[in-house]
Amino acid sequence: MARFDEVKNLVMSLEGDFEKFYEKNNQAAGTRVRKGMQDLKTLAQNIRSEVQNAKNTATKE
Repeated sequence: MARFDEVKNLVMSLEGDFEKFYEKNNQAAGTRVRKGMQDLKTLAQNIRSEVQNAKNTATKE
């Protein structure tokens, strides 16, 4: 569940930048949103790999 908390925290940390970009057209906030979304993509891929490895390990035992 710690990994899920990481995802939630990352998404919530971007909330302010989403608001600044979409509501106030702040371009710097858009850059932070893009970086945060890239970090989210990387985190999601890492979690996906961990789950796949755990699944494969469990089926071998």
